[in-house]
Amino acid sequence: MSNPIAAPEPLAEGTLRVIPLGGLGEIGRNMTTFEFDGKILIVDCGVLFPEEHQPGVDLILPDFEPIKDRLDDIVGVVLTHGHEDHIGAVPYLLRLKNDIPLIGSGLTLALIEAKLKEHRIRPFTLTVKEDQKEKVGPFDLEFVAVNHSIPDALAVAIRTPAGMAFATGDFKMDQLPLDDRITDLRAFSRLGEEGVDLFLVDSTNADVPGFTPTERSIGPVLDQVIAKAPRRVIVASFSSHIHRVQQVLDAAHANGRRVALLGRSMVRNMTIAADLGYLKVPENVLIDYKKARDLPDEKIVYMSTGSQGEPMAVLSRMANLDHAIEVGEGDTVILASSLIPGNETAIYRVIDGLTKLGANVVHKANAKVHVSGHAAAGELIYCYNILRPKNVLPVHGEYRHLVANAKLAQQTGIPEENTILASNGTVIDLKDGQTRIAGQLDIGFVYVDGSTVGEVTDADLKDRRTLGEEGFVSIIVVVDAATGRIITGPEIHARGIAEDDSVFDDVVPKIVAALKEASGNGVRDTHALSQVVRRTIGRWVNQKLRRRPMIVPLVIEA
Repeated sequence: MSNPIAAPEPLAEGTLRVIPLGGLGEIGRNMTTFEFDGKILIVDCGVLFPEEHQPGVDLILPDFEPIKDRLDDIVGVVLTHGHEDHIGAVPYLLRLKNDIPLIGSGLTLALIEAKLKEHRIRPFTLTVKEDQKEKVGPFDLEFVAVNHSIPDALAVAIRTPAGMAFATGDFKMDQLPLDDRITDLRAFSRLGEEGVDLFLVDSTNADVPGFTPTERSIGPVLDQVIAKAPRRVIVASFSSHIHRVQQVLDAAHANGRRVALLGRSMVRNMTIAADLGYLKVPENVLIDYKKARDLPDEKIVYMSTGSQGEPMAVLSRMANLDHAIEVGEGDTVILASSLIPGNETAIYRVIDGLTKLGANVVHKANAKVHVSGHAAAGELIYCYNILRPKNVLPVHGEYRHLVANAKLAQQTGIPEENTILASNGTVIDLKDGQTRIAGQLDIGFVYVDGSTVGEVTDADLKDRRTLGEEGFVSIIVVVDAATGRIITGPEIHARGIAEDDSVFDDVVPKIVAALKEASGNGVRDTHALSQVVRRTIGRWVNQKLRRRPMIVPLVIEA
């Protein structure tokens, strides 16, 4: 999918430049920049969660490199909703410049403000709601209500003299939402009449036929599962899935149970949601986790994080017997979320672990305990027919989702040349209803690893995978600086290799001979001698042990 790197041409006057910096070819890292008349507007700034082939990484950020030298030109960041894949990277952007204004709905800004407090950043914010219009720099913004799996989500129309772009953010068209706030199709229709020049549309479920089921269909299923559960019930969900937590609170209340929230982010987000009135907490339902342990098993529901198999989240720690709550025979565990692509192995490992402990694990594959927050193919076709956009840029999805979305647009009559299959860093220019690809930036992954940001490289991750999969061999040799003759060694130590260190006795004479030959040829540089050692033992280990471990040779002069 990646296009060849080509430096973009200078931005022509009266042209709107759109660059996705994340979210294309992946589920997460959503971030798009809009530039007009020397000013930049950003829509969303999210994180991507690491997969198993990225060991030790905590988060993956969008690549800020294209805007690092232009922070003073940024007039604002529009946040469409409060999920981590859309707001999680904001603290890292504001570390570069902390007074960039954040624009979003009340709940979205409350969630990001709580996150920024932990980073000791107090942001400049502008709270907006549906039907509101704001002028930010050269951009005329209009906000439109959309329905998603978190309340208060907004789409944004961005008007400039070059044309109008319309970004949906994440959305679906649930006609019976829990909060009675439907996607505003009348506003979609009005914008369509005015003329949408570029439609940036959520692609996550573009390859799913039909319509996404309603959130209300989940309530009775949760109620049924909780009613039948003989002992404790543990429900895992995203820590920002307020609708799902609402349904769990209601089902627990109906069945005479109390609910304890587990996980710092879950407690923080639900406290914010309750304070702002987005979460309606039935009287006497919530109970502190420590007090909940005194209740009879059949009277408690734990609401936890960890539905994606994250190793440090509550549910994974329960599966590994590394949590104060020990899951056992007769407990019911409900995974009330979707499987994010790439997380399947980790999730099934947690399911297996909990099942071994005796729990009845209820998940999307065996019960209707989750519906997606994203529009399926039927809803997307409906949108295209209402909006009739001139150009379409599928965003938010892996490559197959983007392709499926482009095909849906084409089925409704949008010409193939007007459906843009882009990748992160593709530079798209819009003027007078016409779009063109103006270049391709070299966009990379920025890894957060503990307290370091952007220091870990793909080469480091390759080393970690090698260490994890193939093991580690170190060789220490001391040589005479003048003659190159070996004084001590070679001393070989291995880790992560099944065979005993004595297996390396066979290769010692080969290393000695190779070093002798190199020194006989006048090689005295310790780095060059280290490479001789590395090549010699590498060939031998590969042939003899059929392995490719990390080899660390150390040649010391004396």
